[in-house]
Amino acid sequence: MKSFLAAFFALVVCAAAQPKFNVLHIVSDDLNTSLGCYGHAQVKSPHIDKLAASGVRFEKAYCQFPLCNPSRASFMTGMRPGSTKVYENSTHFRQALPEVLSIPQTFSKAGAFSARVGKLYHYGVPTQIGTSGLDDEPSWQQVVNPIGHDKKVEDQIHTLTPGQFGGTLSWFNDPSEEPQTDAVGAAEAIKLLEAKKDGPFYLAVGFYRPHTPYVAPKKYFEQYPIEKIQLPTGPMKDAPGIPTQAYASYKKEQDQLTDPMRKEILQAYFASTTFMDDQVGEVVSAVERLGLREKTVIVFHSDHGYHLGDHGLWQKQSLWENSAHVPLIISVPGNANNGQACPRTVELIDLHATLADVCGLPAPVSDGASLKPLLDNPQAVWERPAFTQVTRGGISGTGKGQGKKVKGKGSIGVSVRTEQFRYTEWDEGRQGATLFDLPNDPQESKDLVKDPAHAETISKMKAMLSGLKK
Repeated sequence: MKSFLAAFFALVVCAAAQPKFNVLHIVSDDLNTSLGCYGHAQVKSPHIDKLAASGVRFEKAYCQFPLCNPSRASFMTGMRPGSTKVYENSTHFRQALPEVLSIPQTFSKAGAFSARVGKLYHYGVPTQIGTSGLDDEPSWQQVVNPIGHDKKVEDQIHTLTPGQFGGTLSWFNDPSEEPQTDAVGAAEAIKLLEAKKDGPFYLAVGFYRPHTPYVAPKKYFEQYPIEKIQLPTGPMKDAPGIPTQAYASYKKEQDQLTDPMRKEILQAYFASTTFMDDQVGEVVSAVERLGLREKTVIVFHSDHGYHLGDHGLWQKQSLWENSAHVPLIISVPGNANNGQACPRTVELIDLHATLADVCGLPAPVSDGASLKPLLDNPQAVWERPAFTQVTRGGISGTGKGQGKKVKGKGSIGVSVRTEQFRYTEWDEGRQGATLFDLPNDPQESKDLVKDPAHAETISKMKAMLSGLKK
């Protein structure tokens, strides 16, 4: 009798510890907020828009480091770069945090099946497509590394730097109908959903597009006629009075760009985004077809923001708004606020605590905070700002030799974003600082850092930065 009661009690405890919901966690690579649901006038993203209409869309969500490995190590653990000690694309977060739990580990501990398809932690695109790259083996019970037709056409890709595709601007209008890597990944994710539909599960799906090279099937390019592509306006590189470090992510090969080339690049980026959007639609449709929609939290976001010629910059690794700002949608079954937008300032490190909270799991050790209060009331009072940082010097950028440590960590640029302002310091202000009023100056054209009227604001934002572990 005692053994029966012990077994029964163990079953009850196990059942109580299981997640309340399954989780489908979708991450796009190098995607900014150029999406229909974020108000972009040209980009077609019907499936992500539909997901936003069935979830809470966060208008002001930010990455903690605008580079793949640091950002992904950060949001997959809920720890800031100052905790993970990851500042480039070669260091693994477990060197500094060997015992930290990742999001999938939190779910695995609760009895969920945890798997990934594609890129969740860092690996080089496109060189490491089809491999596990800098993955975290303890995070997963199963992994799938898709590889598609885009890997076969690299000799046809137009690139600003011969022989390089991932760290430099590169693009290709693919006439083939063979499935590309993200389409293969979507199909593999659907197979896992079908196999594990009885749950509970945490399935992470990492899409590669629109990361360079911007490769997509021809039909997606056709949706964006060159003559209708609009180039960015506003202040460009080396604007008077702006610290030199603010433009240090600029790459010399971009000197060769002409306006017709810029339009081709934007066309390719938009085409890649719409192609990726279709793959999101395939996976979410499978969730609905399998009767899992009311049992599954769906999260969609990117790893960091991205420049498309604004400020004269392309790609990432700056502390301007478009480099730090990310799309973030969280759809929780039965949430009465689904379809609303949340204007509060949030961070990607908040995801770990949020998913544990909404799924009824113990709070993980995390530098972030649960966003459940904002899911329950998107207009709720929220006092937390968002922090983003980059390094300058001491660590090489992306491309050839990416992640190579040169000497030390180099100087750090740190930015804090409130609902109204972005304040940035370079080397604790010794190499300059900037302040922008984003609601009134969305193009960041007027630096207010020397305006006496904003002295109190600067003092408050400096105080916010002073307590940040860098």
